[in-house]
Amino acid sequence: MLSVNTNAAAMVALQNLNKTNMDLAETQSRINTGLNVSGAKDDGGIFAIAQRMRSQVAGFGVVKQSLDLSTSMVDVGIAAGEAISDLLIEMKEKALAAADASLDTQSRTALNEDFKSLRDQITTIVSNAEFNGTNIINNSVTSISALANADGTNSIRISDENLSLGGGVVTLAATASFATAGDASTIVTTIETSLDNLNQSLARLGTGSKSLEVHNNFVTKLSDAVEQGIGALVDADLAKESARLQSLQTKQQLGVQALSIANQAPSTILSFFQ
Repeated sequence: MLSVNTNAAAMVALQNLNKTNMDLAETQSRINTGLNVSGAKDDGGIFAIAQRMRSQVAGFGVVKQSLDLSTSMVDVGIAAGEAISDLLIEMKEKALAAADASLDTQSRTALNEDFKSLRDQITTIVSNAEFNGTNIINNSVTSISALANADGTNSIRISDENLSLGGGVVTLAATASFATAGDASTIVTTIETSLDNLNQSLARLGTGSKSLEVHNNFVTKLSDAVEQGIGALVDADLAKESARLQSLQTKQQLGVQALSIANQAPSTILSFFQ
């Protein structure tokens, strides 16, 4: 039926053209964003899952920062402990030389001055071995902890090691010195004990640093895996979308032509009244 009031063909052509335009806009959005699901309107369920996974990735970022911070604190403590170990070895040499009973007083006094200088360097090292305001070798904290998971319910704890002179590890007193061969001999024994204790402390700190490093690597891999999972859920296949774009652009042009033809149909009615 031909009618100037109702053009059914034009209506159908317009509906198809509108549908093509909507599909085209959707495809262009996917190409622009690179996402197949960029919002809840695209797919509410998938978007919710992706958002939860994105929250986990953000949490892993915080965990890595915490692990990096704790690792730096421990590594500073290890570096200081190694320096203290070297100083103790030098101090042992001075004390052992002074323990020689045949040594004259002047020479022993000179050795003692060197010994005290090395001793004071240990105190300086201990007091300055801090990172981000935290010192794990001067007995100012009992331990440090790093986040281990994205929701903060687990942590990795590293105990402090008091490497101060006169502490539980370095038993040599902060005022230690020698005036006689006997004093020097006693100090040699004390330093040997301190070195043994210090080696154990360094081993514990080294183990703690290694555990932080291992967990940091694990968190990195876990974060990467979750990000890949997010991509599998929401990323668009751009090769597929590119082909679809060309198809829709062709359909759009054909739709415009179809609508134009349909709009011209009522004009044929005029031929009946010529």
